[in-house]
Amino acid sequence: MGKVTFLNPEFLWLFLLVPMAVAWLFYKRNQLSATLTMPTIAPFVGHRTFLAKVKPFLHVLRILALCFIIIALARPRSVDVTSKSKMTKGVDIVMAIDVSSSMLANDLKPNRLEALKKVASTFVQDRVNDRIGLVVYAGESYTRTPVTSDKAILLQSLKTITYDDSVLADGTGIGVGLATAINRIKDSKAKSRIVILLTDGVNNSGTIDPRTAADIAKEYGIKVYTIGIGTNGNALFPVAKDANGKLVFKRMPVEIDQKLMQEIAKTTDAKYFRATSNQKLQAIYDEINSLETTEINEQKFYNYDEKYKMFALMAFVLLGIEVLARNTVFRGIV
Repeated sequence: MGKVTFLNPEFLWLFLLVPMAVAWLFYKRNQLSATLTMPTIAPFVGHRTFLAKVKPFLHVLRILALCFIIIALARPRSVDVTSKSKMTKGVDIVMAIDVSSSMLANDLKPNRLEALKKVASTFVQDRVNDRIGLVVYAGESYTRTPVTSDKAILLQSLKTITYDDSVLADGTGIGVGLATAINRIKDSKAKSRIVILLTDGVNNSGTIDPRTAADIAKEYGIKVYTIGIGTNGNALFPVAKDANGKLVFKRMPVEIDQKLMQEIAKTTDAKYFRATSNQKLQAIYDEINSLETTEINEQKFYNYDEKYKMFALMAFVLLGIEVLARNTVFRGIV
């Protein structure tokens, strides 16, 4: 049974009349019964019959009938609502993530890469109706996860991203990272296609100029949101490995080619963001999430089960019993 509602709830105000009806019946109780005038009623004191004692309860039937009539007028009904949603215009997204050694700098906690993975995972979970892919790049790039609607696979792939100089040559090839991301969605039929390009450095590797890649994205109607990650000033960067293979950190100035990132975003009618802290990075992904929405067509079906007939029937049954009893069994009862 669904939730009970009232089509005409204003009739429920009539319940304010019930106390007045009770008071009126109490006040008129003697006039509503048959009377017999006698010089004295002494012989009858203490000799009331059972029917005489029960007769006042006929007024209770009338009051209950009034209550049921009021409820019936208010039209109670149960409502079952079923919804059917259909994605009408989806979004295809590719996250291009810089995994160069500088992403291990710890100006974000515990480091830039781990902070990004946490925020990006939340972003993926929020985009329940969209397809998302994952590209990683340093001096080179490759597709880690093709564009997919399987969020479990994507989240696992994102979780296991690490810096590994044996897989990709170190450096920052922004152009090749962007070109690989564009290649994943250039033929998509989605309503909107976007790339979220994140870096923490300056383009110093790769065979493709980032501006050329941005022009290609524009030709395909792909927006490229760019994010520069790293605090202002200096940060501890990995610069070498010690004899045990552990990274050695040194405080160095943070350098991000913000002008290039702004140009890429502007060329593709998108925006550039600067993430200088974990909180700022989260806010950036939240903003991108709100800017690129997916249109959902939701249809709701309402099934009403009218209940007023039951209350109306109960009211007439009670009134019928009251009238019948008053004019038969209780007719001569004083």
